[in-house]
Amino acid sequence: MRCPRHLAFAACLAAHGIAMAGVTVNYVHDAQFTDLPRTPWQRQQALEDISDHFQALGKDLPARQDLVIDVLDIDLAGREEPNRFAVSGLRILSHGGDWPRMRLRYSLVEDGKVLKSGDAQLSDKAYGNRVNAYPSDARWPHEKQMIDDWWRATIVPDPGAAKQVSME
Repeated sequence: MRCPRHLAFAACLAAHGIAMAGVTVNYVHDAQFTDLPRTPWQRQQALEDISDHFQALGKDLPARQDLVIDVLDIDLAGREEPNRFAVSGLRILSHGGDWPRMRLRYSLVEDGKVLKSGDAQLSDKAYGNRVNAYPSDARWPHEKQMIDDWWRATIVPDPGAAKQVSME
């Protein structure tokens, strides 16, 4: 499925002769996302961390490719519980049913042509029962691992990678 907005974006870039490489992340109605930290500065930091992660992955794209991602919803691993001793809440990870999820729309463009596009529902129900490539004290390690799994399965396929993430 091709998104008309992304096609128009790609056509505009091609018409202007702009060579691009990398990732652009847009947050669509982020105030309505299912689960982000409560304090505004922590919400902003979480979105910046996720954008930075997508952009770091984008460094592996060929020089003339660009990936546009519209993040439509985020549900972080665990849940935030109020904490009377701190400004922000405490994130409690329960491996029973509060796994990370993300809904997005993407378009991979090269020289003004859409190579791939679609909608993706990322989730990692097994996040608490698998080895994570990120240290446990890193910010959003489960979300980053879930994004990595989707990236290897969809954007830059790695035939040897185990598919742990659900992409419905």
